[in-house]
Amino acid sequence: MSASDDKGLTAWRAMLLAYNAALRAIDSDLTRSGTIPLTWYDVLLELNAGPGRRLRMNDLAERVVLSRTRVSRLVDEMVSAGLVEKIRDEEDRRVVWAAMTRSGERAFRTTAPQYLRGIEEHFSRHLTDEEKRVMAAALTKVRDAHAVLEVRPGGSGRSRSASRPRR
Repeated sequence: MSASDDKGLTAWRAMLLAYNAALRAIDSDLTRSGTIPLTWYDVLLELNAGPGRRLRMNDLAERVVLSRTRVSRLVDEMVSAGLVEKIRDEEDRRVVWAAMTRSGERAFRTTAPQYLRGIEEHFSRHLTDEEKRVMAAALTKVRDAHAVLEVRPGGSGRSRSASRPRR
């Protein structure tokens, strides 16, 4: 393994461990504060950014960060809690939309300040402004490299938007 490969592996591991530690701490803070779980907040964050505070289920699954593999189950739990509703598309009955309810909007607004405090407490305060700038630029470069084209087996691909900023 070359020195460059070793540095890349060290950076990768540090990113994963920091991500995991910060997320666990933020989720723990949200639990203690009596707000919604971080996974639910992630779904509401994406719905809030969607037109009319709604997204197609497939698009939502592409956008969430925390529980991509279990979005359908998460949304079902949130429907039961009254935070989200599922709506069948009138023009294409195969499409199901997830839409934030008024209760979902309230939960989102109530949780947001705690979530933002958690980012500051468990992530931002440990970095200098220069480290934040370099980290944001580097990780955006990696994300954009993967967001431009998603290649499917057999060589076909489809464009993916790289323009929507993440958290």
